[in-house]
Amino acid sequence: MSISVVILAAGQGTRMKSSKPKVLHEISGKPMLFHAIDAAVAVSDDITVVLHHQAERIEAQINAHYDNIRFHLQDAAQFPGTGGAMKGLHPKHSRTLILNGDMPLITEASLRALTDGDADINMSVIKLDDPSGYGRVIIENGEVKEIVEQKDCTPQQLEVKTVNAGIYAVNTDLLERYIPQLDNNNAQKEYYLTDIVKMAVEEGRRVHPVFVAEEEFKGVNSKLDLAGAEEIMQRRIKEDLMIQGVIMRLPETIYIDCRARFEGECTLENGVSIIGEATLIQAHIKAGSVVEDSHIEHSDVGPMGRVRPGSVLKNTHIGNFVEVKKSTLTGVKAGHLAYLGDTTIDEGSNIGAGVITCNYDGKKKYPTHIGKNVFVGSDTQLVAPVTIEDDVIIAAGTTVNKDIQQGALAISRSPLKIVAGFFYKFFGVK
Repeated sequence: MSISVVILAAGQGTRMKSSKPKVLHEISGKPMLFHAIDAAVAVSDDITVVLHHQAERIEAQINAHYDNIRFHLQDAAQFPGTGGAMKGLHPKHSRTLILNGDMPLITEASLRALTDGDADINMSVIKLDDPSGYGRVIIENGEVKEIVEQKDCTPQQLEVKTVNAGIYAVNTDLLERYIPQLDNNNAQKEYYLTDIVKMAVEEGRRVHPVFVAEEEFKGVNSKLDLAGAEEIMQRRIKEDLMIQGVIMRLPETIYIDCRARFEGECTLENGVSIIGEATLIQAHIKAGSVVEDSHIEHSDVGPMGRVRPGSVLKNTHIGNFVEVKKSTLTGVKAGHLAYLGDTTIDEGSNIGAGVITCNYDGKKKYPTHIGKNVFVGSDTQLVAPVTIEDDVIIAAGTTVNKDIQQGALAISRSPLKIVAGFFYKFFGVK
Protein backbone atom coordinates (compact mmCIF):
# COMPACT_ATOMS: atom_id res chain seq x y z
CA MET A 1 0.00 0.00 0.00
CA SER A 2 1.28 3.47 -0.86
CA ILE A 3 1.77 5.70 2.18
CA SER A 4 1.85 9.46 2.63
CA VAL A 5 3.70 10.81 5.67
CA VAL A 6 2.96 14.01 7.57
CA ILE A 7 5.53 15.16 10.14
CA LEU A 8 4.31 17.68 12.71
CA ALA A 9 7.08 20.21 13.44
CA ALA A 10 5.24 23.46 14.06
CA GLY A 11 5.65 23.82 17.82
CA GLN A 12 7.70 26.50 19.53
CA GLY A 13 9.33 24.12 22.00
CA THR A 14 9.52 26.59 24.89
CA ARG A 15 10.72 23.92 27.33
CA MET A 16 13.92 23.62 25.29
CA LYS A 17 14.78 27.18 26.43
CA SER A 18 16.63 28.00 23.22
CA SER A 19 16.45 30.46 20.33
CA LYS A 20 17.01 27.50 17.99
CA PRO A 21 13.85 25.68 16.88
CA LYS A 22 13.38 22.56 18.96
CA VAL A 23 13.40 20.18 15.99
CA LEU A 24 16.78 21.52 14.78
CA HIS A 25 18.60 20.54 17.96
CA GLU A 26 21.08 17.84 17.01
CA ILE A 27 21.28 14.24 18.10
CA SER A 28 24.43 12.37 17.04
CA GLY A 29 25.23 14.88 14.33
CA LYS A 30 21.79 15.50 12.78
CA PRO A 31 18.84 17.70 13.74
CA MET A 32 16.27 15.53 15.50
CA LEU A 33 13.76 16.29 12.74
CA PHE A 34 16.14 14.80 10.15
CA HIS A 35 16.10 11.46 11.97
CA ALA A 36 12.31 11.40 11.62
CA ILE A 37 12.58 12.39 7.95
CA ASP A 38 15.11 9.61 7.31
CA ALA A 39 12.70 7.02 8.69
CA ALA A 40 9.85 8.53 6.65
CA VAL A 41 11.85 8.56 3.39
CA ALA A 42 12.37 4.82 3.79
CA VAL A 43 8.61 4.15 3.61
CA SER A 44 7.14 6.98 1.50
CA ASP A 45 7.61 9.18 -1.56
CA ASP A 46 5.07 11.75 -0.32
CA ILE A 47 6.34 13.54 2.78
CA THR A 48 4.94 16.78 4.15
CA VAL A 49 6.45 18.68 7.08
CA VAL A 50 4.07 20.96 8.96
CA LEU A 51 5.76 24.17 10.15
CA HIS A 52 4.95 27.37 12.00
CA HIS A 53 7.57 28.58 14.51
CA GLN A 54 10.70 29.74 12.58
CA ALA A 55 9.28 28.01 9.53
CA GLU A 56 11.65 29.60 7.01
CA ARG A 57 14.73 28.57 8.99
CA ILE A 58 13.60 24.96 9.29
CA GLU A 59 12.51 24.76 5.65
CA ALA A 60 15.87 26.09 4.46
CA GLN A 61 17.77 23.48 6.44
CA ILE A 62 15.59 20.65 5.16
CA ASN A 63 15.94 21.80 1.55
CA ALA A 64 19.72 21.88 1.93
CA HIS A 65 19.76 18.14 2.69
CA TYR A 66 16.63 16.60 1.12
CA ASP A 67 14.77 16.69 -2.18
CA ASN A 68 11.03 16.49 -2.77
CA ILE A 69 9.90 17.33 0.78
CA ARG A 70 6.67 19.31 0.80
CA PHE A 71 5.84 21.94 3.41
CA HIS A 72 2.57 23.07 4.98
CA LEU A 73 2.36 26.21 7.09
CA GLN A 74 0.03 25.80 10.04
CA ASP A 75 -2.34 28.68 10.77
CA ALA A 76 -1.61 28.40 14.48
CA ALA A 77 -3.48 31.59 15.35
CA GLN A 78 -6.76 30.25 13.96
CA PHE A 79 -6.16 26.52 14.36
CA PRO A 80 -3.73 25.66 17.17
CA GLY A 81 -2.98 22.12 18.25
CA THR A 82 -2.15 18.83 16.54
CA GLY A 83 -5.52 18.69 14.82
CA GLY A 84 -5.14 22.27 13.64
CA ALA A 85 -1.81 21.32 12.05
CA MET A 86 -3.62 18.92 9.71
CA LYS A 87 -6.18 21.43 8.45
CA GLY A 88 -5.80 22.11 4.73
CA LEU A 89 -3.56 19.11 4.10
CA HIS A 90 -4.26 16.77 1.17
CA PRO A 91 -1.95 13.73 1.15
CA LYS A 92 -1.76 11.99 -2.22
CA HIS A 93 -1.83 8.34 -1.11
CA SER A 94 -4.70 6.29 0.30
CA ARG A 95 -3.06 5.93 3.71
CA THR A 96 -1.46 8.69 5.79
CA LEU A 97 1.07 8.19 8.55
CA ILE A 98 1.25 11.07 11.03
CA LEU A 99 4.55 11.50 12.89
CA ASN A 100 5.99 13.98 15.36
CA GLY A 101 9.16 15.86 14.46
CA ASP A 102 10.43 15.62 18.03
CA MET A 103 10.58 11.80 18.00
CA PRO A 104 14.08 11.20 16.60
CA LEU A 105 14.38 7.59 17.78
CA ILE A 106 11.64 6.18 15.55
CA THR A 107 12.78 3.45 13.15
CA GLU A 108 11.74 2.33 9.69
CA ALA A 109 10.65 -1.07 11.08
CA SER A 110 8.22 0.57 13.51
CA LEU A 111 6.76 2.78 10.79
CA ARG A 112 6.14 -0.24 8.59
CA ALA A 113 4.47 -2.05 11.49
CA LEU A 114 2.21 0.95 12.00
CA THR A 115 1.06 0.90 8.39
CA ASP A 116 0.33 -2.84 8.21
CA GLY A 117 -3.15 -4.30 8.28
CA ASP A 118 -6.55 -3.16 7.08
CA ALA A 119 -7.86 -1.21 10.07
CA ASP A 120 -9.24 2.27 9.37
CA ILE A 121 -6.79 3.70 11.92
CA ASN A 122 -3.66 2.15 13.38
CA MET A 123 -2.80 3.87 16.62
CA SER A 124 0.56 3.53 18.40
CA VAL A 125 0.25 2.57 22.05
CA ILE A 126 2.74 1.89 24.84
CA LYS A 127 2.29 -0.21 27.96
CA LEU A 128 3.90 1.59 30.92
CA ASP A 129 4.57 0.26 34.40
CA ASP A 130 3.67 3.71 35.70
CA PRO A 131 1.23 5.51 33.35
CA SER A 132 0.67 8.42 35.73
CA GLY A 133 0.06 11.68 33.88
CA TYR A 134 -0.93 10.02 30.61
CA GLY A 135 -4.32 9.54 29.05
CA ARG A 136 -5.37 5.89 29.03
CA VAL A 137 -6.16 3.96 25.87
CA ILE A 138 -9.10 1.66 26.53
CA ILE A 139 -8.89 -1.50 24.44
CA GLU A 140 -11.72 -4.04 24.11
CA ASN A 141 -11.61 -7.21 22.01
CA GLY A 142 -8.33 -6.10 20.48
CA GLU A 143 -9.59 -2.72 19.26
CA VAL A 144 -9.35 0.82 20.68
CA LYS A 145 -12.62 2.02 22.15
CA GLU A 146 -11.61 5.37 23.60
CA ILE A 147 -8.85 7.60 24.93
CA VAL A 148 -9.55 8.93 28.41
CA GLU A 149 -7.53 11.76 29.96
CA GLN A 150 -6.23 10.86 33.41
CA LYS A 151 -8.34 13.48 35.17
CA ASP A 152 -11.45 11.93 33.60
CA CYS A 153 -10.59 8.28 34.37
CA THR A 154 -12.70 6.10 36.65
CA PRO A 155 -10.81 4.18 39.36
CA GLN A 156 -10.96 1.12 37.11
CA GLN A 157 -9.60 3.03 34.11
CA LEU A 158 -6.74 4.38 36.22
CA GLU A 159 -5.50 0.79 36.51
CA VAL A 160 -5.03 0.64 32.72
CA LYS A 161 -1.35 0.82 31.79
CA THR A 162 -1.79 1.38 28.04
CA VAL A 163 -1.19 4.95 26.85
CA ASN A 164 -1.18 6.80 23.55
CA ALA A 165 2.25 7.05 21.85
CA GLY A 166 1.06 9.82 19.50
CA ILE A 167 1.56 8.34 16.02
CA TYR A 168 -1.26 7.28 13.70
CA ALA A 169 -1.77 5.63 10.32
CA VAL A 170 -5.16 6.70 8.97
CA ASN A 171 -7.08 5.99 5.79
CA THR A 172 -6.72 9.29 3.95
CA ASP A 173 -10.38 9.55 2.94
CA LEU A 174 -11.40 9.36 6.62
CA LEU A 175 -8.72 11.83 7.63
CA GLU A 176 -9.91 14.40 5.10
CA ARG A 177 -13.48 13.95 6.33
CA TYR A 178 -12.70 14.06 10.04
CA ILE A 179 -10.22 16.97 10.18
CA PRO A 180 -12.75 19.65 9.08
CA GLN A 181 -15.11 18.38 11.80
CA LEU A 182 -12.64 18.96 14.65
CA ASP A 183 -13.53 21.65 17.17
CA ASN A 184 -11.68 23.35 20.01
CA ASN A 185 -14.30 23.02 22.72
CA ASN A 186 -11.78 22.17 25.43
CA ALA A 187 -9.85 23.88 28.20
CA GLN A 188 -6.85 24.59 25.98
CA LYS A 189 -8.98 25.85 23.06
CA GLU A 190 -6.93 23.66 20.71
CA TYR A 191 -7.82 21.24 17.93
CA TYR A 192 -6.76 17.74 18.97
CA LEU A 193 -5.82 15.01 16.53
CA THR A 194 -6.85 12.41 19.11
CA ASP A 195 -10.50 13.38 18.48
CA ILE A 196 -10.41 11.49 15.17
CA VAL A 197 -10.18 8.27 17.19
CA LYS A 198 -13.45 9.12 18.94
CA MET A 199 -15.09 9.96 15.60
CA ALA A 200 -13.95 6.68 14.08
CA VAL A 201 -15.19 4.61 17.01
CA GLU A 202 -18.57 6.36 16.96
CA GLU A 203 -18.90 5.48 13.28
CA GLY A 204 -18.09 1.86 13.97
CA ARG A 205 -14.71 2.07 12.25
CA ARG A 206 -11.83 -0.18 13.29
CA VAL A 207 -9.14 1.53 15.37
CA HIS A 208 -6.36 -0.97 15.88
CA PRO A 209 -3.75 -0.58 18.65
CA VAL A 210 -0.15 -1.19 17.60
CA PHE A 211 2.05 -1.81 20.62
CA VAL A 212 5.41 -0.11 20.21
CA ALA A 213 8.68 0.17 22.15
CA GLU A 214 8.70 3.09 24.56
CA GLU A 215 12.31 3.93 23.63
CA GLU A 216 11.45 4.72 20.00
CA PHE A 217 8.53 6.98 20.79
CA LYS A 218 10.17 9.22 23.35
CA GLY A 219 9.44 12.88 22.66
CA VAL A 220 12.25 15.40 23.10
CA ASN A 221 10.98 18.52 24.85
CA SER A 222 13.93 19.69 26.96
CA LYS A 223 17.71 19.63 27.10
CA LEU A 224 17.37 16.72 29.54
CA ASP A 225 15.30 14.78 27.00
CA LEU A 226 17.87 15.68 24.33
CA ALA A 227 20.67 14.15 26.36
CA GLY A 228 18.63 11.02 27.00
CA ALA A 229 17.86 10.60 23.30
CA GLU A 230 21.55 11.10 22.48
CA GLU A 231 22.50 8.25 24.82
CA ILE A 232 20.03 5.91 23.15
CA MET A 233 21.12 6.92 19.64
CA GLN A 234 24.79 6.48 20.54
CA ARG A 235 24.13 3.02 21.94
CA ARG A 236 22.36 2.00 18.72
CA ILE A 237 25.14 3.39 16.49
CA LYS A 238 27.91 1.66 18.44
CA GLU A 239 26.12 -1.66 18.79
CA ASP A 240 25.51 -1.76 15.05
CA LEU A 241 29.14 -0.90 14.26
CA MET A 242 30.52 -3.49 16.66
CA ILE A 243 28.32 -6.13 15.06
CA GLN A 244 29.82 -5.06 11.71
CA GLY A 245 33.33 -5.62 13.10
CA VAL A 246 34.50 -2.30 14.61
CA ILE A 247 36.53 -2.82 17.80
CA MET A 248 35.74 -0.42 20.65
CA ARG A 249 37.51 -0.09 23.99
CA LEU A 250 35.06 1.11 26.66
CA PRO A 251 32.38 2.00 24.08
CA GLU A 252 30.40 4.03 26.61
CA THR A 253 33.21 6.63 26.53
CA ILE A 254 33.19 6.95 22.72
CA TYR A 255 31.14 9.38 20.60
CA ILE A 256 30.32 8.51 16.98
CA ASP A 257 28.41 10.77 14.59
CA CYS A 258 25.56 9.03 12.78
CA ARG A 259 27.06 10.18 9.45
CA ALA A 260 30.43 8.47 10.01
CA ARG A 261 31.32 5.44 7.87
CA PHE A 262 33.60 2.53 8.71
CA GLU A 263 35.17 -0.12 6.50
CA GLY A 264 37.33 -3.07 7.45
CA GLU A 265 38.46 -3.80 10.99
CA CYS A 266 38.75 -0.41 12.63
CA THR A 267 39.70 0.12 16.28
CA LEU A 268 38.45 2.96 18.48
CA GLU A 269 40.04 3.31 21.90
CA ASN A 270 38.44 4.92 24.94
CA GLY A 271 37.50 8.60 24.83
CA VAL A 272 37.52 8.88 21.03
CA SER A 273 35.16 11.25 19.17
CA ILE A 274 34.30 10.68 15.50
CA ILE A 275 32.48 13.78 14.28
CA GLY A 276 30.73 14.63 11.01
CA GLU A 277 31.01 12.75 7.73
CA ALA A 278 34.23 10.94 8.60
CA THR A 279 35.30 7.79 6.75
CA LEU A 280 37.58 5.28 8.46
CA ILE A 281 39.08 2.34 6.58
CA GLN A 282 41.27 -0.10 8.53
CA ALA A 283 42.02 2.75 10.92
CA HIS A 284 43.18 2.75 14.53
CA ILE A 285 42.11 5.80 16.53
CA LYS A 286 43.82 5.84 19.92
CA ALA A 287 42.63 7.11 23.28
CA GLY A 288 41.39 10.67 23.57
CA SER A 289 41.64 11.50 19.86
CA VAL A 290 39.17 13.52 17.76
CA VAL A 291 38.47 13.00 14.06
CA GLU A 292 36.24 15.48 12.20
CA ASP A 293 34.93 15.20 8.62
CA SER A 294 38.07 13.46 7.36
CA HIS A 295 39.17 10.33 5.49
CA ILE A 296 41.53 8.00 7.38
CA GLU A 297 42.74 4.87 5.63
CA HIS A 298 45.25 2.26 6.86
CA SER A 299 46.45 4.84 9.39
CA ASP A 300 46.59 5.42 13.14
CA VAL A 301 45.94 8.56 15.12
CA GLY A 302 46.88 9.43 18.69
CA PRO A 303 46.67 9.03 21.55
CA MET A 304 45.37 12.59 22.01
CA GLY A 305 45.58 13.38 18.29
CA ARG A 306 43.26 15.71 16.43
CA VAL A 307 42.30 15.44 12.77
CA ARG A 308 40.25 18.45 11.69
CA PRO A 309 37.88 18.74 8.69
CA GLY A 310 39.10 18.21 5.16
CA SER A 311 42.03 15.96 6.00
CA VAL A 312 43.03 12.76 4.20
CA LEU A 313 45.43 10.33 5.89
CA LYS A 314 46.64 7.22 4.07
CA ASN A 315 49.23 4.78 5.42
CA THR A 316 50.16 7.46 7.94
CA HIS A 317 51.03 7.61 11.64
CA ILE A 318 49.79 10.63 13.59
CA GLY A 319 51.03 10.51 17.17
CA ASN A 320 50.16 12.16 20.45
CA PHE A 321 49.32 15.87 20.45
CA VAL A 322 49.54 16.19 16.67
CA GLU A 323 46.91 18.35 14.99
CA VAL A 324 46.16 18.02 11.28
CA LYS A 325 43.85 20.46 9.47
CA LYS A 326 42.72 20.31 5.82
CA SER A 327 45.83 18.35 4.87
CA THR A 328 46.65 15.29 2.80
CA LEU A 329 49.30 12.97 4.24
CA THR A 330 50.34 9.82 2.40
CA GLY A 331 52.83 7.45 3.98
CA VAL A 332 53.90 10.00 6.61
CA LYS A 333 55.10 9.77 10.20
CA ALA A 334 54.37 12.65 12.58
CA GLY A 335 55.03 11.20 16.00
CA HIS A 336 54.25 13.99 18.43
CA LEU A 337 53.63 17.66 19.15
CA ALA A 338 53.07 19.13 15.69
CA TYR A 339 50.59 21.30 13.79
CA LEU A 340 50.07 20.55 10.09
CA GLY A 341 47.57 22.86 8.42
CA ASP A 342 46.77 23.26 4.69
CA THR A 343 49.58 20.84 3.95
CA THR A 344 50.32 18.01 1.51
CA ILE A 345 53.06 15.58 2.50
CA ASP A 346 54.19 12.66 0.36
CA GLU A 347 55.33 9.17 1.29
CA GLY A 348 58.43 8.45 3.31
CA SER A 349 58.53 11.84 5.00
CA ASN A 350 59.04 12.29 8.74
CA ILE A 351 57.79 15.24 10.77
CA GLY A 352 59.68 15.87 14.02
CA ALA A 353 58.40 17.08 17.37
CA GLY A 354 57.37 20.71 17.62
CA VAL A 355 57.01 21.26 13.85
CA ILE A 356 54.55 23.98 12.88
CA THR A 357 53.21 24.96 9.48
CA CYS A 358 52.70 28.71 9.74
CA ASN A 359 49.74 28.77 7.37
CA TYR A 360 47.96 31.97 8.46
CA ASP A 361 49.22 35.54 8.17
CA GLY A 362 46.23 37.13 9.86
CA LYS A 363 44.29 37.56 6.60
CA LYS A 364 44.69 34.44 4.46
CA LYS A 365 45.60 30.76 4.72
CA TYR A 366 48.53 29.49 2.62
CA PRO A 367 49.62 25.97 1.62
CA THR A 368 52.73 23.99 2.43
CA HIS A 369 53.91 21.24 0.04
CA ILE A 370 56.37 18.60 1.26
CA GLY A 371 57.65 15.95 -1.12
CA LYS A 372 58.86 12.37 -0.66
CA ASN A 373 61.49 11.23 1.83
CA VAL A 374 61.75 14.59 3.56
CA PHE A 375 63.09 14.72 7.12
CA VAL A 376 61.78 17.73 9.02
CA GLY A 377 63.71 18.16 12.25
CA SER A 378 62.21 19.08 15.60
CA ASP A 379 61.13 22.65 16.39
CA THR A 380 60.96 23.67 12.72
CA GLN A 381 58.66 26.41 11.45
CA LEU A 382 57.49 26.15 7.84
CA VAL A 383 56.28 29.61 6.81
CA ALA A 384 53.70 29.16 4.05
CA PRO A 385 53.42 29.39 1.15
CA VAL A 386 56.39 27.10 0.80
CA THR A 387 57.43 24.01 -1.16
CA ILE A 388 59.95 21.45 0.00
CA GLU A 389 60.95 19.06 -2.76
CA ASP A 390 61.90 15.37 -2.43
CA ASP A 391 64.87 14.05 -0.45
CA VAL A 392 65.38 17.14 1.72
CA ILE A 393 66.64 17.41 5.30
CA ILE A 394 65.45 20.31 7.42
CA ALA A 395 67.71 20.66 10.45
CA ALA A 396 66.18 20.99 13.91
CA GLY A 397 65.25 24.53 14.92
CA THR A 398 65.09 25.86 11.37
CA THR A 399 62.69 28.51 10.11
CA VAL A 400 61.90 27.79 6.45
CA ASN A 401 60.58 30.81 4.57
CA LYS A 402 61.61 29.92 1.02
CA ASP A 403 61.33 26.89 -1.23
CA ILE A 404 63.91 24.10 -0.75
CA GLN A 405 65.24 22.24 -3.78
CA GLN A 406 65.53 18.46 -4.06
CA GLY A 407 68.40 16.83 -2.20
CA ALA A 408 69.29 19.89 -0.10
CA LEU A 409 69.92 20.50 3.58
CA ALA A 410 68.15 23.53 5.08
CA ILE A 411 69.51 24.92 8.34
CA SER A 412 69.10 28.26 10.11
CA ARG A 413 70.59 28.63 13.60
CA SER A 414 72.16 31.45 15.56
CA PRO A 415 75.70 30.61 16.76
CA LEU A 416 75.74 29.06 20.20
CA LYS A 417 77.47 31.35 22.73
CA ILE A 418 78.92 29.84 25.93
CA VAL A 419 79.95 32.09 28.85
CA ALA A 420 82.11 30.12 31.26
CA GLY A 421 81.32 30.49 34.99
CA PHE A 422 78.21 32.63 34.41
CA PHE A 423 76.06 30.52 36.75
CA TYR A 424 78.24 31.28 39.75
CA LYS A 425 78.45 34.98 38.91
CA PHE A 426 74.68 35.30 38.37
CA PHE A 427 73.67 33.59 41.61
CA GLY A 428 76.64 34.83 43.60
CA VAL A 429 77.82 31.36 44.57
CA LYS A 430 81.09 29.47 44.13
